Amino acid sequence: PSYLLVFDFDETIINENSDDSILRVAPGQVLPEHLRQTFQEGFYNQYMQRVLAYLGDQGVKMSDFKTVYENIPLSPGMAELFQFLSKHQELFEVILISDANMFGIESSLRAAGVFSIFHKVFSNPASFDKRGYLTLGPYHSHKCLDCPANMCKRKILTQYLEERAKEEVEFQKVFYVGDGANDFCPSVTLTRDDVAFPRKGYPMHCMIQEMEKKQPGAFQATVVPWESAVEVAQHLQEILKK
Repeated sequence: PSYLLVFDFDETIINENSDDSILRVAPGQVLPEHLRQTFQEGFYNQYMQRVLAYLGDQGVKMSDFKTVYENIPLSPGMAELFQFLSKHQELFEVILISDANMFGIESSLRAAGVFSIFHKVFSNPASFDKRGYLTLGPYHSHKCLDCPANMCKRKILTQYLEERAKEEVEFQKVFYVGDGANDFCPSVTLTRDDVAFPRKGYPMHCMIQEMEKKQPGAFQATVVPWESAVEVAQHLQEILKK
């Protein structure tokens, strides 16, 4: 493959935050206030562990979660982008780095018929325990001060590129499609050859603009904001023509 394409999941591939989506199976579709109060900035993974334990206590089962994940809509234009990628699989190595969870991502991508496009998926481990509760773990630990305690996407991307280089796979360009603040961190490591596709008006886009304003030229990659993923597909098409 000539190119590495990195996707985020929540509000990038899918048009919602999957952690919010699963509240559809909570009693009355809301969490109790005392549980919501336990959320701390930077410790979202631990908070979601408590949310999942609560949902387990309420009798929410694997099939309930699966149904929710399978029915989350794709973001605008995402189906067209996946069609484009499946036509050019020999050129693009596609990976996904997400702070959601493996069970939800896999359920969602399989339902959309696009799971096979992904070379690798990096996300928080999730499985069902003996009680049938969905349990969640942290992905790894890291020293990055800008990212949540359980995941730094920059560390994952950097290690992935190093590993692929050892296997003698060098990419001409890296493309990064994302929306959140935790997508900004890895996008800063992109080079002049690479392209960042931030979702227009979302935190990643705002942070890139902010950086450009404060330190012109510091953000190296070409920036192509998108509202529909068709715009991403069009940009990739242009690059293939060159």
